[in-house]
Amino acid sequence: MKPILIVGISIVNLALISYATGIIIQSRKKSITQQVLTFLTLGVILDITSTICMIIGSGKVISFHGIIGYLSLAGMLADTVLSYLNVNKQGMNSVLSKNFIRWSQAAFFYWVLAYITGAILVMLR
Repeated sequence: MKPILIVGISIVNLALISYATGIIIQSRKKSITQQVLTFLTLGVILDITSTICMIIGSGKVISFHGIIGYLSLAGMLADTVLSYLNVNKQGMNSVLSKNFIRWSQAAFFYWVLAYITGAILVMLR
């Protein structure tokens, strides 16, 4: 396996930890805290970095898994942007609606599915 792919895999694992931490804190506190914003933002940065590494390493910009990955990244990016917009509108630590929490969890769940499909594809090689 190419070293750049190994770097990408390592970074995407860090993105998983960061996203999971942010979503778990948000779900438990039912609000967006500075910690949540930090972990979601870090997750997006790590996810973008790992995606770039994997594109470089595979030489493929478009693939079936790539499309799934781009959509899941877009979902988490949208969740992060919506979190910032919510803080801007409602203030830090304001109570989140059930719909917002469900959206965040759904975006994260889809991202985890993309993560798992990528892991399975690597194991099948």
